[in-house]
Amino acid sequence: MKWFILLLGIASNASASVLIKVGMLPPRQFPTPANPWVIFENIPLLLGMLLYVVAFGLYAIALKYFPLNIAHPMLTSGAIATVSFLSVAVLGESLRPTMFLGLGFMILGAILLTSGR
Repeated sequence: MKWFILLLGIASNASASVLIKVGMLPPRQFPTPANPWVIFENIPLLLGMLLYVVAFGLYAIALKYFPLNIAHPMLTSGAIATVSFLSVAVLGESLRPTMFLGLGFMILGAILLTSGR
């Protein structure tokens, strides 16, 4: 169950990042002091903000079950790797070979961190 909470936190965090990026793309508008209410028309941005709140809550719950030196690197590296792949799949962005190498090192680091428990 504790790993499911952490994985759900990673998924929430990564999804929030992608939704906020989508919310910042034209024709959607970002709120300004002159027009703050436009935020309520930007559904992806609102959902992204909501998912960041959910991710924070799941992270807090995960800290009940994991030491900080495991939970934080797992959540952070997991979210970075997930965002990298989602940015390709959803937004059509590209990953260079060096980026795959970096992601591989992050995943290896996360495995090594958790294997020491």
